[in-house]
Amino acid sequence: MSKKNLIVGQSGGPTAVINSSLYGVVTEGYAHPEEIGTVYGMVNGIEGFLEGRILDFKEALPGDSLKDLTHTPGAYLGSCRCKLPESLQDPVYPAIFKRFEELNIGWFFYIGGNDSMDTVSKLSRYAAQIGSDIRVIGEPKTIDNDLIHTDHTPGYGSAARYVAETVREIVLDANVYEKKSVTILEIMGRHAGWLTAAGALARKTAGDNPMLIYLPETNFDQDAFLKKVGECLEKNCNVVVCVSEGIHDKNGTFICEYDSSVGTDSFGHKMLAGCGKYLENLVRSKLGVKARSVEFNVSQRCSAAMLSRADQQEAIMAGRFGVNAALAGETGKMVSFIRVEKDGKCAMECGLEDVNEICNEEKPVPAEWITADGTDVSDDFIRYASPLIQGTVEVPLGEDGLPRFVSRK
Repeated sequence: MSKKNLIVGQSGGPTAVINSSLYGVVTEGYAHPEEIGTVYGMVNGIEGFLEGRILDFKEALPGDSLKDLTHTPGAYLGSCRCKLPESLQDPVYPAIFKRFEELNIGWFFYIGGNDSMDTVSKLSRYAAQIGSDIRVIGEPKTIDNDLIHTDHTPGYGSAARYVAETVREIVLDANVYEKKSVTILEIMGRHAGWLTAAGALARKTAGDNPMLIYLPETNFDQDAFLKKVGECLEKNCNVVVCVSEGIHDKNGTFICEYDSSVGTDSFGHKMLAGCGKYLENLVRSKLGVKARSVEFNVSQRCSAAMLSRADQQEAIMAGRFGVNAALAGETGKMVSFIRVEKDGKCAMECGLEDVNEICNEEKPVPAEWITADGTDVSDDFIRYASPLIQGTVEVPLGEDGLPRFVSRK
């Protein structure tokens, strides 16, 4: 392939390290001037690309400002939730590839989760169908940690650390008074409970709060829940419970649906929120004790104050690995993480997986990592998640004493 330009985009919900993946792609693109010309960014993903919104990184982030991506949360390029048509005969595909040709694009990178990998799959299959030599690579991202064929996803480690630290702080707050109380913590997780399970990392000793953890991988029984909370109150006057937003009963009805009508997003996914408030009211009315609920919401994915250094460095590594894989001729692949033992410690290496086997699939927390009664996670989860939250990142401060983040002008 003759010298071509590279373009990269971000899609789906942001994370604390999605910009670190971007930094990895861009800097590795710069490292190969003999093969890669201009490094472009798609503003608002494939949707913005179709509308002609792109930027040149040399102009947008000159000099040392590019490095600030590694501690800036959100999605620097902006995101979108655009699902490309299922039929590769749709006119949108020749329109996209015509634009690629106009910009002399030879390398396409998309940073995102399940729906983003669907885009990578469709574009790589269309490229093969028309005989295009464009290399299409997916860079994994999601705090939900639900992409298959990878040990974990960039973004999860920092979000898990945020959950663990925040839960530990709330536990200390709940312990201030001796009056019986229950605190319900609602944590993101529609079908996979990886993030809620991270609440277990907050415990300092066995039997410590959070005393109960409920994931969407198991059916939630309200009567059994109330009984369990009552038993916990006999051991500790202050009980903290972690619940995934997507917990549901045996019929598949989300618990939040018991309290309010639920709308849908642009992908047809139910917009989940409110199970924590519902359970708060249930505990108060049925058990007659003080109850409160806290919805972690967007803070789980946008906190740079609790960045995991392991997460940040792995995101950069994945970005760089993807560029080198594309230069070696790979396409239609997603960068993955492989867990290995080095000098008796856990380490991560990058690999490649067929994106067609990944998109639109979800990886749940293994059943064997959840207790039989569905109220907690096992030590296997602790051993899995602990290495992912390690290390701190010193975020540079501006003259106003607040973090120095970068954003598009």
